[in-house]
Amino acid sequence: MTISKGDKLPDAKLLQMGENGPESVTLSDKTAGRKVVIFAVPGAFTPTCHSSHVPSFMRTKDQFAEKGVDEIICISVNDPFVMRAWGKDTGAADAGITMLGDPDSAFTKAVGMDFDAPPAGLVARSKRYAMLVEDGTVTVLHQEESPSTCEVSGGEAMLAEL
Repeated sequence: MTISKGDKLPDAKLLQMGENGPESVTLSDKTAGRKVVIFAVPGAFTPTCHSSHVPSFMRTKDQFAEKGVDEIICISVNDPFVMRAWGKDTGAADAGITMLGDPDSAFTKAVGMDFDAPPAGLVARSKRYAMLVEDGTVTVLHQEESPSTCEVSGGEAMLAEL
């Protein structure tokens, strides 16, 4: 079942790089009592994700903060080492975007956003979407029709909803 507006996020564990290596992050801890934007991409360093999706949230981060958003989180079905490298390469880490890996696709599958595109080498990957989560509940959800487009799930489109 695909997650919908009004649904509570599943209590998922994701990974990020810490000072001493990979660290587990509980999504419910990140969202409890907070307003958080989560956007997900099919893969780090893939064309649309790298050149459109992440930059759109870097451009709008300050405007989200002005609207009361506490954190912007990028999730991809990649390991935390790749997510750290991608965050550095794009400048997302310096911009304050939290880069979280869902290496086994557990969260992605739990919210019904997984897909396969074997010809592109993408298996058990995430569909492209963005959501506003308030105290663990999805209040806005924008899902792209195609994984290669970033229109309704980009930073500017999400910002227009607030």
